[in-house]
Amino acid sequence: MATSFKTLQSSDIQQARTKLHEAIPLTGTIVSGTYLLANQSTNVKNYTHGMFQSVYDYPYLSSSANHIFDITVGVSADSALSNSIMQQGKQKIQLYNQMAQILVGHDATGSIRPFDADGDLSSGAKFKDAVFFNFSRLLVKDEVQKGTFRMNFSVDPTGSYSQAAQTNRVLVIEDQSGSTSFKTNSPAGEYGILFVTSSQSGTLNTPLALNSGHPCGLIYYQAGIAVLTSSLFKTVASGGLLGRDLYGWGGNLAPNTGGKITMNSASNLGVDEMLNSSSISGAADDFRNRLQDIYFANTTELNSTIYFCRGNAGEFNYSSNPTYLSKSQIRVKETREDSPASYITTVGLYGANNELLAVAKLSEPLKKTPANEFTLRVRLDY
Repeated sequence: MATSFKTLQSSDIQQARTKLHEAIPLTGTIVSGTYLLANQSTNVKNYTHGMFQSVYDYPYLSSSANHIFDITVGVSADSALSNSIMQQGKQKIQLYNQMAQILVGHDATGSIRPFDADGDLSSGAKFKDAVFFNFSRLLVKDEVQKGTFRMNFSVDPTGSYSQAAQTNRVLVIEDQSGSTSFKTNSPAGEYGILFVTSSQSGTLNTPLALNSGHPCGLIYYQAGIAVLTSSLFKTVASGGLLGRDLYGWGGNLAPNTGGKITMNSASNLGVDEMLNSSSISGAADDFRNRLQDIYFANTTELNSTIYFCRGNAGEFNYSSNPTYLSKSQIRVKETREDSPASYITTVGLYGANNELLAVAKLSEPLKKTPANEFTLRVRLDY
C-alpha cells in the first residue's frame, strides 16, 4: 500500500496512436472451394434466402473454420439489365441499393447515389452492375491498409475451372494510389479507386501506360468492402474493358451450361446474361471461381496514454513494505551513515480519490537512492 503520492503534471501525460499491420494473403484454391464433398464445396456456404454466399478457410461446420468474406451481386434499378424477367431481380436491386446507401449515401433529393467510377459523386461514369466482397472483421480488423489491396482475376474465355484457365489471361486489380489520393466523401469512411493495372498481352482492349490503369471498382477501407464492376468481364464492344477474346470471337464472357463464365461462339452470351438469368448464388459461384488470389494488409489501431513517472533524487528512497524494517532498522543499511535506499518494482496509477486504477510491473527491481533519479514510462493501450 502506497504511503506517499506524487501528482502527475500535464507535461507528464502524452497521447499516442500506433498502427499495426498484418499481411492477409488469400489464395484462389481456398476461395474456389478447397474442400469438396459430393461435388460440393464444404467451405463455401449458401443460404436458403439466397442473398449472398459465405467463404470460409475450412469446412464451415467445423469449429476451426474462420469466416473470410461474403460475396454477392447487385444491379441498379436504372441499369439496362433491370427488367421483369431477371432472376431474383428484386433482390439484386435491393442489394445494390442497400450497399449504395451505406457506402455512397443519398443526394440532396434523398435518392440513393450509385457507385461512382472516379469518386466524383456529381458526375462521371457509374458502376451500375457490381460484385461485392464483404471481408470479415477478423481479417480487416480496424481497416484495410491504404494502397495494399490487390485481386487477380482470370478472364480466360474457355470458362473452365481448370488450373490453366484460372491462371491464363489474368487481370491485376490494385488500389494503385490509395495511400495518397483516397476519397473521404462516403458515409462509411475513406475509400480508394481500384484500377486494372496490368494484364496478360491482348486481354485488355487498350494497353496500359506506365503508372496508369482503368477504373474497375472501389475499396472501402474501414468498412472492409470491395466493389467491382461487371465490365471486367465484358468486351469493349459491350461497354467493358476487354479486348478481343483468345479465339477471335469478339463476344462477351458468358456462362455455359455448367454455370461458368465462359465464351460461347454459338449463343454469344455475356456476363450481362449471366447476371440476368443466374441466381445470386450462381453468379457468386461464377465470379468466385475466376478469382486467382487476394492480398491486402489490415490495420489495428492502438490508442495509448503515456505517463512519465519521475522519481527525483529526494523522492521514493524509502519503502512502505513491512519487511523493509527489522527491529526499527532499515535492512538495506549496514551502518548509520549509509544513505537510505529502496528497490522500485511496481508503479501504481491512482485516481483523484486515491483509488488504485492501474498497476505496472517492472521487469527487474531498480535500486533508488538519493544519488540517482529515474523516469519510468508507463503506457496504457486501449
